[in-house]
Amino acid sequence: MQRKIKQIIREGKQANVMHGDSQELLALFHRPEIEYELKSNLLEELNMTLIPDKDESDFRRMFSKLWYKIEKKQVQSKSRIRLLRPLVRVAAILVLGLLLGGIITKIIQQEEPVYHIAHTPRGSVSDLLLPDGSVIFLNADSRIEYNLEGKKGKREVFLNGEAWFDVAEDPKRPFLVHTSAYDIYVTGTRFNIKAYDSDNDVITTLEEGEVHLQSTDGFSLENNIILKPGQQAFLDKGTNTITVKAVNTAWYTSWKENKLIFINMSLEELKVMLERKYGVDIEVKDKDLLNLHFDGTIKNESIFEVLEILKIALTIEYQIIDQRIEIMSQ
Repeated sequence: MQRKIKQIIREGKQANVMHGDSQELLALFHRPEIEYELKSNLLEELNMTLIPDKDESDFRRMFSKLWYKIEKKQVQSKSRIRLLRPLVRVAAILVLGLLLGGIITKIIQQEEPVYHIAHTPRGSVSDLLLPDGSVIFLNADSRIEYNLEGKKGKREVFLNGEAWFDVAEDPKRPFLVHTSAYDIYVTGTRFNIKAYDSDNDVITTLEEGEVHLQSTDGFSLENNIILKPGQQAFLDKGTNTITVKAVNTAWYTSWKENKLIFINMSLEELKVMLERKYGVDIEVKDKDLLNLHFDGTIKNESIFEVLEILKIALTIEYQIIDQRIEIMSQ
């Protein structure tokens, strides 16, 4: 039993202790028949623990005095033993926390990480300042879940939508973005990710620094991809292929400044983008129109002004019925 107690204490005091190990350690204090063995092992741990600015004998006397009180109470009538056990447990926990540098506090804190949720509805753009100093711009109809206090110190974000990141540099605490396809691993950089679950593509555009694209269970890369500034990784979910090319990053990040730039964009893609930006529903009655392409820039124009521009550029007609916009051929 002596050896078993030593093993439980040794495993239970680790910073990354598993939940089952911490529970086994705490369970020792519910067993009065092993209290003397437990005391002996705790004192042994004390002898191996550096305690700055304190005399070890002071802690030994404190420890013995407290256990003497516990032992004295346990020889009282059986009718009172059950009432005293909570006191014994609390006292023992306090002693262990004192001697082993707050081990119990660490154990209690070994819970699943808490994720915070942010959602930007259609028709709006929002920005977030995270506790670590990182900045995130969240595009319309996008959602993130983020945690900055993971068990291994990771800064972690789950993204469904489009977001621009300015990650505070911290090489010791990597920043990890999960998408529906692959993971993006960074330590400090600026980049844009367009990863709507409903879209057929995932696009990562790097402005500054360096990012690593890593495989997940849903998508396997032959090798991890490292992007340099000015590069973009384009994943086609349909063919499960990914290509890397040089781009003008401003075309893909201007949305955070309330400006949209279209370069040879099809009406099918533009329709989705306008729905998200303006919070409207658009129906293209003539499906052949979806293959039309458009170049242009939208900044402060209303949806009605945009429709008038498209009417001239693409030779189309439109009508508004309730909350829906219908587009048809002239």
